[in-house]
Amino acid sequence: MTQTAIRCSAMRGGTSKGLVFLADDLPADRAVRDAVLLAAMGSPDRREIDGMGGAHPLTSKVAVVGRSGRAEADVEYLFLQVWPDRPEVSDKQNCGNMLAAVGPFAIEQGLVAAKEPETPVRIWMRNTQTLATALIQTPGGRVSYEGDARIDGVPGTHAPIPIEFADVAGSSCGALLPTGNASDVIEGVRVTCIDNGMPVVCLAAADFGLTGQESPAELEGNAELTKRVEAIRLAAGPLMNLGDVTSATVPKMSLLAPPARGGAIATRTFIPHRVHEAIGVLGAVSVATACVLPGSVAHDIAVTGSAAEIEVEHPTGFFTVTIEAKVSGGTVEVTRSALLRTARLLMRGEVFVPASAMPGGASL
Repeated sequence: MTQTAIRCSAMRGGTSKGLVFLADDLPADRAVRDAVLLAAMGSPDRREIDGMGGAHPLTSKVAVVGRSGRAEADVEYLFLQVWPDRPEVSDKQNCGNMLAAVGPFAIEQGLVAAKEPETPVRIWMRNTQTLATALIQTPGGRVSYEGDARIDGVPGTHAPIPIEFADVAGSSCGALLPTGNASDVIEGVRVTCIDNGMPVVCLAAADFGLTGQESPAELEGNAELTKRVEAIRLAAGPLMNLGDVTSATVPKMSLLAPPARGGAIATRTFIPHRVHEAIGVLGAVSVATACVLPGSVAHDIAVTGSAAEIEVEHPTGFFTVTIEAKVSGGTVEVTRSALLRTARLLMRGEVFVPASAMPGGASL
């Protein structure tokens, strides 16, 4: 069978993994691009056996990176979720984990000139139309992936990648609190709808008869629970200015409980139909923000004190989010959101797709 070769890199970003492409190497037509990415990942197939996908939403991701014409940014990043079980490529959400891979990729590909000993990469996130800055270790003018930074959910240690977000509040929903309230009652359950980079619905695990320490497998196997959580998600979508979310990847649904391992709050997050083995980067930022918002579900559960760093517990460890906010009259203005991730280049070369998926492409 004739195939088409497309340049790409396989990279781990945070606790996710996927393919990273230069924007110029993919078709400009969206339908053709999506067909190419589905073929590259081997979707739709739950095992993604005929492609590079990892048979799970967290390992079936794509980052598209190109130079930016914006004065405030060096590169532009489009995140695409390729679903393993259906022929769908979604751009309806951002991904802060794959974001961690963008800076190293941009330097490796010559989109950003390396500096000594570290290089800031200003990244315009196209999904949410917001800016992030990642600080990449570049001793000797080359990207270094080795270091002492450790993040839960990833074995070993790697070079640290601090990421700071600028003005991500309401980036998907139009407001930090899209309903205008610190808490609402949806389907008979008290919730907090919040968007500080990722639309999230915060729920108290206790309201579902849960401890909040259940494993992802236990939660996914609880048919009554998943049905109730999905009903709340579908009702929350329009209230969060997201419209009909039946086929959407947002909002995420985060079950919250008191911390069990010394953190500020414990989380179990539906993304939206599988339960995350950890927690998404921007999802963690939204939950951490809710923790400092008086009247929210998270604030009533969290143990935060006055610390700027919020330790968000998840099934495989902790996620530390730095939140600086001004709270006045029951409202919160986020002045700074930052966190630490790592990334690693796993493979660089070409991915092959059937020539029929990319008409006019170079054949092999």
